[in-house]
Amino acid sequence: MTNIILCGCNGKMGQFIVKAIESREDTKVVCGVDFYNKQLNDFPVYKTFDEITEKADAIIDFSNPDALSGLLSFAVKNSVPAVICTTGLSNEQMQEIKRASESVALFQSGNMSLGINLLIELAKKAATVLNGFDIEIIEKHHNQKIDAPSGTALMIADEVSTVLEKEPQYVYDRHSYRRKRRENEIGIHAVRGGTIVGEHDIIFAGHDEVVTISHQAQSKEVFAVGSVNAAVFLSNQKPGMYDMSDLLNTII
Repeated sequence: MTNIILCGCNGKMGQFIVKAIESREDTKVVCGVDFYNKQLNDFPVYKTFDEITEKADAIIDFSNPDALSGLLSFAVKNSVPAVICTTGLSNEQMQEIKRASESVALFQSGNMSLGINLLIELAKKAATVLNGFDIEIIEKHHNQKIDAPSGTALMIADEVSTVLEKEPQYVYDRHSYRRKRRENEIGIHAVRGGTIVGEHDIIFAGHDEVVTISHQAQSKEVFAVGSVNAAVFLSNQKPGMYDMSDLLNTII
């Protein structure tokens, strides 16, 4: 049994994760952490990690960047691995995560969907084969999403960059440029509207041909299932940084 602390338990994603955990026989939520600590489920909910007395095997965080420091302090102090799903983290917070990973196992991904991470592997292969093609990334999300571009779009760009011959320049807003597109650019574009769960297109545009790799998330449930799989995987790992490629390696 993997006992889980769920940070952000009362949010929309938190409730999807609760359902995903309850649908399995090998996982259980022992408590939640949420500033809005209304009782929505039958486990205790605390405003801060300092209040927790329950023992756990892993933490899943789908909350807000402001909760990161308290989460990492608790994880290191109690040797509890953490799956960090929150996006929009600053460079300083990323360094904080890296330092904490020296003492405890941490899992981080800009997107918890297995499908999107498979898409990234396909995109890296395409970037290798389609040498010289222009690369553009378009991401679409609901009108309540705060950060732009999405963590997933940046994750795609970062991973594709690792297989390119030249270090690329990310371009987010072309209206501010009065020049032709440069060869080493990766364009990243954000669309916000309606209730779009998440769509990502990677366009490889060459001479007289275009290749597009796409992924659509039809429900937030796919992210919830991925985070629970990650928590179960991480509960048995040594200190260090882990991501979806490590989880995929146990499946493929």
